[in-house]
Amino acid sequence: MSQRLLYVMDPMCSWCWGFAPVVEELARQAAQAGVRLDWVVGGLRQECAPLSEPARERIFAHWRAVSGETGQPFNFAGGLPEGLVYDTEPACRALVVARHLAPRRVGRLARLIQQAFYLEGRDVTHARVLLELAETAGFSRCCFAEAFDSAEQRAATRADFAWVERLGIAGFPTLLAERNGMLALLTNGHQPLERLSPLLERWLERAVHA
Repeated sequence: MSQRLLYVMDPMCSWCWGFAPVVEELARQAAQAGVRLDWVVGGLRQECAPLSEPARERIFAHWRAVSGETGQPFNFAGGLPEGLVYDTEPACRALVVARHLAPRRVGRLARLIQQAFYLEGRDVTHARVLLELAETAGFSRCCFAEAFDSAEQRAATRADFAWVERLGIAGFPTLLAERNGMLALLTNGHQPLERLSPLLERWLERAVHA
């Protein structure tokens, strides 16, 4: 029987940062039952111009809402660096490359990208920043750089975006449970662990006894 969790997210989505501790715990819960968690990137934003000051203020207001609900910290003083072009494709592609090279390290790299963006105020749309973070996550910088620039991994990233769009997933984070090709929605949007853990436990129990 084939079964797994699918975590649909974007590393530059603030609600996904808010959800990070929850999904880590759910992944541990699933792993104890022998079920893996796979990462799918959604492509939150693909902009081509630097953020304007009004746009920056709107995003900061959004961050404050996420922080208030989830308790996750944000760097409001140094966040959203000057000149940031809010294009999430490079950060998403970095996770696709990680999935290709070493699937077990995707979560580690995702957390490093999120921390760099939300806590350290770094511009994670730049390849050099992503390569530094990938190296910290345990990847060979040379191998990662080669894959990151490849047409194959660019296409794989677009394929993730297209899959998410075909499913009609309109928001992140989204957590799906898949059994034999059939998908069940665990959450679309942030929910606390105490609400999601029992849902996952029931799904895992049915999966074990199916």
